[in-house]
Amino acid sequence: MVAAAAEVKLLGMWASPAVRRVEWALQMKGIEYEYVEEDLANKSAALLRHNPIHKQVPVLLHCGRAVTDSLLILEYIDETWLETPLLPRDPYHRASARFWAKFAEENCREATRKAFFARGEERSEAIEQLREQLQRLDEELEGKKFFGGVEIGFADLAVGWLAFWLGVSEEVAGFTAMDAKKLPRFAAWMDDFLRVPVIRDNLPPREKTVEFFSYYRDQQLAAAAK
Repeated sequence: MVAAAAEVKLLGMWASPAVRRVEWALQMKGIEYEYVEEDLANKSAALLRHNPIHKQVPVLLHCGRAVTDSLLILEYIDETWLETPLLPRDPYHRASARFWAKFAEENCREATRKAFFARGEERSEAIEQLREQLQRLDEELEGKKFFGGVEIGFADLAVGWLAFWLGVSEEVAGFTAMDAKKLPRFAAWMDDFLRVPVIRDNLPPREKTVEFFSYYRDQQLAAAAK
């Protein structure tokens, strides 16, 4: 049963990859929802009430109940609305999808964050770590178009931020981790993923995103220098 928009509300921020992955999942499943843009510099009472611990987006509200953490939200969506499954039915493949989602969220995200902000040796080490992690993802794609097989699934949505936001991070911070010649399967996956209509039509404008993250990086580095 597809929910009515009044039942589902998403608190988000336009440039957040974690928010976008939740939108991708909702739209893949045909779930109507109300989107509420949050100003993270002036967080709303609703955000603070529904996510009092982390005070961050995304927050999914379903019939007034809040679910936080984007990967947990994906699982909640998949278990609540059974149409167009995100996770495989097979227990082994389901565990594998969760593993790669966690790998990208923890390892790749942290290495990208360090490469984005760090300098000197720490930055070089982070870039090398990220290249090694991308190599692991490339190897996992052997014989497959998507992590989910012939169609995008849970792991693709979790890894999907790399297809768009990695390039933004490289441009803003002036580093290169992605090499299409060394990572041909992952490069092909990035292209194929970004061509999927529900993904392609729900990405932020690249130039605006670069400008936002340039400003964000400058602000964070200035604060750290004080």
